[in-house]
Amino acid sequence: MNNLLPINLFEYEQLAAKNLSPMVWDYYRSGAADEITLLDSHKAFSQIKLRPRMLVDVTNIDLHTQVLGEKLQLPLLIAPMAFQCLADPEGEIATAIAAASANTGLILSTLSTRSMEEVATIRQSFPQALQWFQLYIHRDRGLTCALVERAKIAGYKALCVTVDAPMLGKREVDHRNEFCLPPHLYPANLVNISGLDISQEKGGSGLFSYFAQQIDPAVTWSDLDWLKSISDLPLVLKGILRGDDAVRAVEHGAQAIIVSNHGGRQLDGAIASITALGEIVTAVDGRAEILLDGGIRRGTDILKALALGAKAVLIGRPILWGLAVAGQTGVSHIISLLQEELHLAMALSGCTRLADIDASIISI
Repeated sequence: MNNLLPINLFEYEQLAAKNLSPMVWDYYRSGAADEITLLDSHKAFSQIKLRPRMLVDVTNIDLHTQVLGEKLQLPLLIAPMAFQCLADPEGEIATAIAAASANTGLILSTLSTRSMEEVATIRQSFPQALQWFQLYIHRDRGLTCALVERAKIAGYKALCVTVDAPMLGKREVDHRNEFCLPPHLYPANLVNISGLDISQEKGGSGLFSYFAQQIDPAVTWSDLDWLKSISDLPLVLKGILRGDDAVRAVEHGAQAIIVSNHGGRQLDGAIASITALGEIVTAVDGRAEILLDGGIRRGTDILKALALGAKAVLIGRPILWGLAVAGQTGVSHIISLLQEELHLAMALSGCTRLADIDASIISI
């Protein structure tokens, strides 16, 4: 690996800020309103301390795991993130290849700038690649059905339904910047929506208009039953922060739950995902797999999430920093840095395999 590349995720963030336009940097980086939740998401990890075990033979460390029955090289998936071609011309294709090369999972956004079919083609070279499709439930149920059917045909292994965005959060920075896509980019999965043009909105964010016009604010638990009735793909819910909601998710057929506050981009003042994790793990009691999204910047953060009961974690913004700095190589390096840091954190904590990581190695 090039010695001139950054040595941690924070250095990648600093370099990415120099490589991106101010509007794109703000869109990727910012959170809702006063960004209280955005700042808390990583800070909350610092409140959790480690209690390492000593005199354990840590010559061999095994990071392998399974998520919904699929084998992964390490307990990490790439979170769904919109408009990745703003960071690199290859966008989601580069991210997908990097994820597959590292045998980690990828969740593709509804608002990707490369279509789900294009991204799926990388499995011709990486047949083991784990890919899920992130779904917003649209007002037009026919459109929603079409997206689900396309995901199934393209070989995606699960539907990841975002449940914390019935309306878009108060993203003041994007509003001030009048965020829009440049003319050559578009939401590749949604080209058939009449009148949708995120690149042309003036006097406000084109993304705001998309949500107001297309995303259904009336979605309830019964809509999950409807989704289960039209598809046999496993159902994953992203955006749960309460134990009682997690229980209801299981009751309505969710096989996995992603504890997430949407990267601090929705309800400002919401708790950090890591703060909500323990309650949700207890409430679900093994009836669904629990993943954590938000604030992961170090291998020790992954270790802490696993100790609190997460099966794996999702990485979001750092992937965009990797794309912006060095394209596919940057994404691969981000994954590699986290893998190396987790390996070391496990060794120094006396854990040789993921099953050794439990609540006894942390103090809250």
